Amino acid sequence: MLRLFVLALVLLNGLYFAWSQDLLLGLGLAPVQQSEPQRLDQQIRPDALHLLTQQEQGLPEAAPRVLVAGSNECLQAGLFDEVQGELLRRTLSASWPAGSWVLDAAAEPARWIIYMGKYASTADLEKKRAQLAFLNLKYEPLVNPALALGLSLGGFETQAAANEALEALSQRGVRTARVVEERAEVRGLLLRLPGVDDALRARLEALTPALAGKPLTACR
Repeated sequence: MLRLFVLALVLLNGLYFAWSQDLLLGLGLAPVQQSEPQRLDQQIRPDALHLLTQQEQGLPEAAPRVLVAGSNECLQAGLFDEVQGELLRRTLSASWPAGSWVLDAAAEPARWIIYMGKYASTADLEKKRAQLAFLNLKYEPLVNPALALGLSLGGFETQAAANEALEALSQRGVRTARVVEERAEVRGLLLRLPGVDDALRARLEALTPALAGKPLTACR
């Protein structure tokens, strides 16, 4: 009985192999072809398909900021108080050509944060950080050292925006946070060097002492 079963199994395997390899096609036995030729008929001019490049789409190509000899760049620094501004004026007037620099009044807006603290110890601070991590909430460093030991859950340019964000956080389990002003509006003088070429670039190092530690950055 076992021998007959084995022979039948071998015979069935042989028939399946012949069927799967289209060896029984002459007998009208073959697997169903899984192609869909009708899809080819539905294509409309497939030869006209063209992938647009970034330039053809009108998108600017991303390129690293490379300073090329002979090119001009705009730099700025600030804010400076009146004493710092007067030193800058004297330094620039003495060594930079007229029209190569501008020192204008400017303001840095106030910054409001969603604040948690102050905590009595670093241990309490770490405990609160762990609770925030459990809630999958991120925090950021504090700019105002007077608010340490504490945490910021986000900064905003207006108190209204901060209050709105706090309301959303309360729905996620935040109960002890509040909105505070981390930094008041700052008014001062902003230095702009609108067209720094190779000749002026050579004078930047001599200007450094008058910048009061404020870095020159690309104009916004």
